[in-house]
Amino acid sequence: MAEVLVAFGGNVGDARRNVARAIDAFCEAPLVRLRARSSDYLTPPWGVTDQPPFINACIAVTTGLSPHDLLAHARKVETRLGRERGRETRWGPRPIDIDLIAYDDLVLNDGTLVLPHPRVAERAFVLVPLAEIAPGRLIGSSTVRDLLARVDRSGIERLP
Repeated sequence: MAEVLVAFGGNVGDARRNVARAIDAFCEAPLVRLRARSSDYLTPPWGVTDQPPFINACIAVTTGLSPHDLLAHARKVETRLGRERGRETRWGPRPIDIDLIAYDDLVLNDGTLVLPHPRVAERAFVLVPLAEIAPGRLIGSSTVRDLLARVDRSGIERLP
C-alpha cells in the first residue's frame, strides 16, 4: 500500500461543504483508506487573486491504486461535485480541486501526472494543512515543516 498526500480546495458555492464531501467521496473508493485529515483553512486565492478566498484541507491516505488510477478517481469526484475543468480559468474559481501532492517517494513526470506536485513548495495553502498532519514527511529532499518555513503564511486562518 502506498502512502499518499492529497490536497483539497474550493471557493464556489458552499466551499467548506464541498471540501468535506470531496474528502468523503475520495475515501469511499476501494483500496483508499483515510489515515489523517487536517483542519479546514480559509486561505487567500493564489494565482488569480481577484476571487473569493478558498477553503483548503489535506489528507493522508494509504492506497492500493496506482498513481494514475488515483488521479482518475480524483477527477471523477471533482466532476461529480460540479467541477468543469474545460470551462475554467487556470487558478480561477472552482467548486472543488483535488491534487495529488506525493505518492510514497515516487518521482514521476509523464505528461499526465507530475509527482511530487510541482508547485507544492510555493503553496502555503497546501503546506499549512499538510504540516498539521505530516510535518516530518519528506517531499523531495525536504520535510513539510521545512518547506512551510520558506513560504509566506499570511492570511491563512484555521477554521473551528
